[in-house]
Amino acid sequence: MRHVIALDVGGTGMKAALVGADGALLHQARRATGRERGPDAVVADILGFAAELRDHGARRLGEPASAAGVAVPGIVDEAEGVAVHAVNLGWRDVPLRALLTERLGGVPVALGHDVRTGGLAEGRIGAGRGADRFLFVPLGTGIAGAIGIDGRVEAGAHGFAGEIGHVVVRPGGAPCPCGQSGCLERYASAAAVSEAWAAACGDPDADAADCAKAVASGDARARRVWQEAVDALADGLVTALTLLDPRTLIIGGGLAEAGETLFTPLREAVRRRVTFQKLPSLVPAALGDTAGCLGAGLLAWDLLDDDTTDPSYPSEVTT
Repeated sequence: MRHVIALDVGGTGMKAALVGADGALLHQARRATGRERGPDAVVADILGFAAELRDHGARRLGEPASAAGVAVPGIVDEAEGVAVHAVNLGWRDVPLRALLTERLGGVPVALGHDVRTGGLAEGRIGAGRGADRFLFVPLGTGIAGAIGIDGRVEAGAHGFAGEIGHVVVRPGGAPCPCGQSGCLERYASAAAVSEAWAAACGDPDADAADCAKAVASGDARARRVWQEAVDALADGLVTALTLLDPRTLIIGGGLAEAGETLFTPLREAVRRRVTFQKLPSLVPAALGDTAGCLGAGLLAWDLLDDDTTDPSYPSEVTT
């Protein structure tokens, strides 16, 4: 059975699948990234994991994978297939595509940025399905974005397209590791909300999920912290929609798990800020933590460019 390898490498874990031409998930696996052992060990584990997936497919499906798609964090040169830099994995200038191609016996390999790859899946088969232009913004430890146009995700001339987390929304505000001050992710990421709520409630272990629960219960301190994050996020999103004019804004990541505790005030905050701009639909992401792996599968099928194969995935994915 014809299939591809899909691999999503995160800071703590790797998710993988063998994906059929009709989008069926023929095999799924997970394992720890093991970043505490250093970048060389992480690269070795990625190569080994991919080889295991190839061997499993050959044994169980009757043939090796036709291609592979891999999503990784950090700065990624997709055209050259190089993982340029990832702070959470500690690597620099890893020629991951070439290494994987060699390890997998010469099959074509696509390398993608984790957020853009997740955005590709959300745009084609998730919350943005059917939208010709969308912006996917996951709110996690940081904030990044994926700009979707006609079923593709824009990487930009230098691989930095979509870095909405480093749009300055509070000039002269909190310093950001990127070197600027007042960046969006310093106010509206899950990490930023966790930090602000821990300070407000006096519990150093409190996090963004705790803040959301306190908001829902009517805690005034939590509502102030939450509204500050929502206002900053709305400022960043309106800047983005002014430049990009997306039809759909897709919000994902850990903070989006708060559901309408986030989306109701966020929709209202965005609505208040738009003037001449067309208000896009603002929706939660649909694919959860499977988006990166599903997107990696799409990258792999795109490499094959085979008109006889339908690389679309089902509208609902069971994991």
